[in-house]
Amino acid sequence: MVVRLRIALSGQRHNRIYHIVAAHHRRRRDGKPIETLGIFNPRLKPGETTRTVEWSADRIRYWLGVGARPSEAVSKLLALGGIQTPTSSPAQSKPAATSTSQDAKTLSG
Repeated sequence: MVVRLRIALSGQRHNRIYHIVAAHHRRRRDGKPIETLGIFNPRLKPGETTRTVEWSADRIRYWLGVGARPSEAVSKLLALGGIQTPTSSPAQSKPAATSTSQDAKTLSG
């Protein structure tokens, strides 16, 4: 069973709240999760200057430890929160340059 850590939407239109959940990878985005791990409210209340994320760091570490894969958005939040080290996605990383036989000939001769 592949488990993903991802964001589920809730709340009224133009007043969304995002839940960080552990869910089966084939479930709908807003389907029933295995476990709710945190809440992210992007709206600022009057007088606040920063957005906050309320989460259970121990449970997130548990799910990462048993092999759950975070989505791109969740991994960014986890990196900002210091729970997970930032990693580059495979699409962004480029393979190391390898010398061809022609390069080797020009270097040796």
